[in-house]
Amino acid sequence: MQRQLVTAAGVALMLGIVAACGVTTANEQGGSAMAERKSEAPARTSASYALRQGEAVTLGPGTTLQLERVNDSRCKKGAVCVWAGYISYTFRLTNPAGNREFILAENMPNASPTVTQDGLTFALENLEPPEPPALHATALPEYRINVRVTIAQPN
Repeated sequence: MQRQLVTAAGVALMLGIVAACGVTTANEQGGSAMAERKSEAPARTSASYALRQGEAVTLGPGTTLQLERVNDSRCKKGAVCVWAGYISYTFRLTNPAGNREFILAENMPNASPTVTQDGLTFALENLEPPEPPALHATALPEYRINVRVTIAQPN
């Protein structure tokens, strides 16, 4: 039963990502059904989303991705550090099968810049600002991360 829910959630999510990617057909542009079949572009299987801490994006019907936390332990500019540190991102994936948390990070032990959950692969793309804050910064920067969501290919 649970496997059927995950499969149904995966199909619904795939349809949602395809719709969110803005795939257009000739029929939507005023063309005939025959022109639609000839010129229809292949459906996209991935999309990129920019998120700040606390923000969420809808990936498909009943499926959301939220950037829960940003943990930046990188050595501050102007500081002398024993180790370089790392920056990690905690995400929450919510879908009909439930809630799952996962962490994405480039240089953190036991973490990876890509994770596959419930038939989707999540990959880090871009961080703003890319540098750690200065040693005497009074406020933390407002981080913004781009994450690519791709429908995982079956093995």
